Amino acid sequence: MPWYAVHTKSRHEDKVFAGLSNKSFHAFLPKIEVWSKRVDRRKKISVPMFPGYLFVELFSTDNQTKLDVLKTVGVVRILGTPKGYEPIAVPDEKIDAISRLIQSKVEIQHIQYPNIGEPAKIINGPFSGIEGVVLSTDYEKELFVISIELLQRSVAIKLEGFQITKI
Repeated sequence: MPWYAVHTKSRHEDKVFAGLSNKSFHAFLPKIEVWSKRVDRRKKISVPMFPGYLFVELFSTDNQTKLDVLKTVGVVRILGTPKGYEPIAVPDEKIDAISRLIQSKVEIQHIQYPNIGEPAKIINGPFSGIEGVVLSTDYEKELFVISIELLQRSVAIKLEGFQITKI
């Protein structure tokens, strides 16, 4: 049976998972453990691996089945063709790989690199805390050139991926 990706409202993944399970659909919500970002304390919390998405296994994609999924509280849409008429199945190999990754308990980190022209903040190194604008990127080598306005002069600094974050 094929799996389909379901887009949910922001922070409604658990509600959608429960709603689909109550309707007897086989749903899969991969979660990872991360350290909370609270100022007063640190603890590990469980968050969705793909915020805003989960997977559901469907026997068929007839109109009634799609309607049952779409009527679940918190569901935005089933990912599919650009026109949105026909859902596109997620290959079983990808679901198996995600499942193995979750079961392995490997620490996973979400990284959102800034694009050219976007503001970014340096989080590591001697320029830590300074903000600038990304001038160029090389995602394969994880190298970024960021322009920093310093005394009304622009200084370009070459940084590695772990040293920069999107604002």
